[in-house]
Amino acid sequence: GIRSLQIHYDNHLLSLRRLLGVLERAEAELDDVAGTEVAARTVHLPLSWDDPATRLAVEKYVQSVRRDAPWTPDNLEFIRRINGLDDVQDVKRIVFDASYLVLGLGDVYLGAPVATPIDPRHRLVTTKYNPARTWTPENAVGIGGAYLCIYGMEGPGGYQFVGRTLQVYNRFKTTRHFEAGKPWLLRFFDQIRFYPVSAEELLEQRNAFLHGRFDVRIEPARFSLDAYRRFLGESAVSIQSFKARQQAAFEAERERWAESGQLNLSAEASAAPRVETNTLAPGAQTVESHVHGSVWQLKTTAGASVAAGDVLVVLECMKMEIAIEAAFAGIIVQVLVKATDPVSPGQALFVVQRG
Repeated sequence: GIRSLQIHYDNHLLSLRRLLGVLERAEAELDDVAGTEVAARTVHLPLSWDDPATRLAVEKYVQSVRRDAPWTPDNLEFIRRINGLDDVQDVKRIVFDASYLVLGLGDVYLGAPVATPIDPRHRLVTTKYNPARTWTPENAVGIGGAYLCIYGMEGPGGYQFVGRTLQVYNRFKTTRHFEAGKPWLLRFFDQIRFYPVSAEELLEQRNAFLHGRFDVRIEPARFSLDAYRRFLGESAVSIQSFKARQQAAFEAERERWAESGQLNLSAEASAAPRVETNTLAPGAQTVESHVHGSVWQLKTTAGASVAAGDVLVVLECMKMEIAIEAAFAGIIVQVLVKATDPVSPGQALFVVQRG
């Protein structure tokens, strides 16, 4: 999506054939981009390193999605290892030293930037979560491939966490940083620079920012393609050395996955016992799953009394949490699954005796 151009047009007023002709002529008239210089901004954002909210997201992932993933339980250690760095502090130093160039907005949703460090020696590379997380905290900061993203809202995700920052989208208020009709903070070609704050400081800043009571330092900047190419040439030896070490570490990590069986995932069949309805006691009934997923939270136990509408279990399915409720009042006779078990449509989860 970074290199795509989406054009919205009214086909009652402009035919597709004519639109394509206009675009072809415009492309033919483009000047040589070598001398291009783009007006930009440097946006300084606070970053709570290894934030408690991102650690919670990893814990949820381990519990409900994949407990043996090589990027758990510590995304930062995984980033260190797969990039061939000596210490997690090297990861931290690089993230805070880097200037991240915003190449696209709305990566996933709501003004989320996709950005990459200007200096190739700051381009930490990772794999994404596989399978993806079912929950990511709002404004978590993560790295996927060689790109950095700030998540615009809570939701699923796959980038490896480094921390959390301010909101990049403001639905309800116009402030100095969120203009009327443009509720997103960042712009194309912005350069994001992070500075460290504590988790407690970030929460205070987040509470104030959407109401215009916290200021973000933004400085004018320019991006010159000619100057950038000169920089790449002058730093070529150092850049190549960094990339060679990084590539060797990446390949070694993938080899470890292959040797340990983590490279190819396969769904495990549920070990839950099959229940024949004709063997149930009079008045007993099974509660079944209607989706493929896994058990995220069990809300009841054998012997417990439940009322109609009580949540019995929360399943995770396709990055969503789905609650299954009791259809009637009764007693839980059997609990047929446990946390993290995979489930499939029609599978019995509970046996309930009508009360």
